[in-house]
Amino acid sequence: MSSTLDALNQWVDEVARLTQPDRIHWCDGSDAEARQLNDLMVARGDLIPLNDKTHPNCFLHRSSKSDVARVEHLTFVCTPEREDAGPNNHWMAPAEAHAKVDALFAGCMRGRTMYVIPYCMGPIDSPISRCGVEITDSPYVVANMRIMTRMGAPALARIEREGTFVKGLHSTGELDPERRFIMHFPEELTIKSYGSGYGGNALLGKKCHALRIASYQARTEGWLAEHMLIVGIENPKGETHYVAAAFPSACGKTNLAMLIPPEGYREKGWKVWTVGDDICWMKPGADGRLWAINPEAGFFGVAPGTSQKTNPNALAMLGHDTIFTNVAVTVDNDPWWEGLPTGTPVKDWQGNDYQPGNGPAAHPNSRFTVRASQCASFSPHAEDAHGVPISAIVFGGRRESLVPLVFEARDWTHGVLVGAAMASETTAAATGAVGVVRRDPMAMKPFCGYNFADYFGHWLSFDQPGAKLPKVFHVNWFRKGSDGKFLWPGFGDNLRVLEWILDRVDGKVGAQPTAIGNLPRAADLDTQGLGLEPHHVDELLHVDRDGWQREMDEIGAYLDSYGARTPEALRREQRKIADALAG
Repeated sequence: MSSTLDALNQWVDEVARLTQPDRIHWCDGSDAEARQLNDLMVARGDLIPLNDKTHPNCFLHRSSKSDVARVEHLTFVCTPEREDAGPNNHWMAPAEAHAKVDALFAGCMRGRTMYVIPYCMGPIDSPISRCGVEITDSPYVVANMRIMTRMGAPALARIEREGTFVKGLHSTGELDPERRFIMHFPEELTIKSYGSGYGGNALLGKKCHALRIASYQARTEGWLAEHMLIVGIENPKGETHYVAAAFPSACGKTNLAMLIPPEGYREKGWKVWTVGDDICWMKPGADGRLWAINPEAGFFGVAPGTSQKTNPNALAMLGHDTIFTNVAVTVDNDPWWEGLPTGTPVKDWQGNDYQPGNGPAAHPNSRFTVRASQCASFSPHAEDAHGVPISAIVFGGRRESLVPLVFEARDWTHGVLVGAAMASETTAAATGAVGVVRRDPMAMKPFCGYNFADYFGHWLSFDQPGAKLPKVFHVNWFRKGSDGKFLWPGFGDNLRVLEWILDRVDGKVGAQPTAIGNLPRAADLDTQGLGLEPHHVDELLHVDRDGWQREMDEIGAYLDSYGARTPEALRREQRKIADALAG
């Protein structure tokens, strides 16, 4: 047996001595194992079978009502030096963190089975992929990890070959919010999560590994682990450009990743290919371009708002082999959530009789877990070992005012500032108030595994001689007019903005230079058939100098909050824009 498997077995033995499970099960990812676990969870009431005629092999899971979203205040990055975690993370010294959480793990699996899950994030043969092992006492986690990762024997074989893996230890514990921690030890490539069964806190391959730990790995190894969708846009000539886009959770990443072109675009031959909807790992290739993989094998998407109008591709893929979490059900035992035009909920997300007026039937952060390959727009290149080449990086968030529909960064340094300065209104994907504007650099505020100042410096480091870096853009689908209504129709019509972005990449269209970046000229955006008045387009592309002066002052103060580690290049860029706005 290899030394790696010796080390893995030794760690499993150590965890078993600490947690004291009744039995240990090594997961192989097989269909037979999946059926056995589903039968177990149905018998225990952890899974509820849905209508087998309309939703074959689909199940509903209801989590504890205090366990429905990420808990950023209980999520820690544990580095020897506080400064290495940065002010963007909650910090705890590693020795203290291990002691605190191990005391909770002690004996926590008595009466339970301990599942050992070897998994690979990314295509099993990709050099960009990385492996991990999650130990958990939750069969629900096993079922979800089977969908979300490449799980089982092939992953174990790769771990043996590579000699390294991320260690993840998880227990649902008592599901007590007062006994809940999600601890990350980047320098040890270790995660410990206790007291939650919610996706991002329990499916340790997802945010914990693929972003917090991987972002640290990426910095040390020279690549990027980002909270980004990856989408391929094929034009009528058959040319495909790949775009990576970073939006905070519940801001439309899945909708954009699975976009269906407007009818006029479809008739011309435009196609959209889904590579990933949430996480992007990018690595410089021999040709100087950034090549990207989606480390996930499935989608863990927000259900409310997913409909035939907003995302028909997503809705169509949820008809079979899907796990729904915290949605409502109809009298026919079909899954239901706000945004669906048909069906009437009879049981809410907690299993109570649904009473209109008592809040939403489905939890606002209710989810679906489904294999990516079930998506009709799933890219034939999504599993390419070398990844896909990225032509453009797009940042965006929810801003009711100030931020134009789209603008282009002048160069890479400006683009890094655009990403670092991102701000968005909060959503139900995290606990806390909704609708509050906060800075969320590169949509990574909850997910960066180290000091943001060092992270910005890492981004800047890719601007090397010979590099052919993507152009950088910022979009805002959510700008509202004086009447409080959205100015831009969004959804499939966002392709109209992507067309301008890709024309800029190819040098086919001009732009209007402004202090904040290059904007489209109104005539260069295809708005045919939208019914937009000229003043609506002008409003979407308006740059409010006074408002942007205040914004740049706030961005300067934000950069200053990271102290001496903040790259001077970003400070210079911020001052340059502020001076141009004042001039």
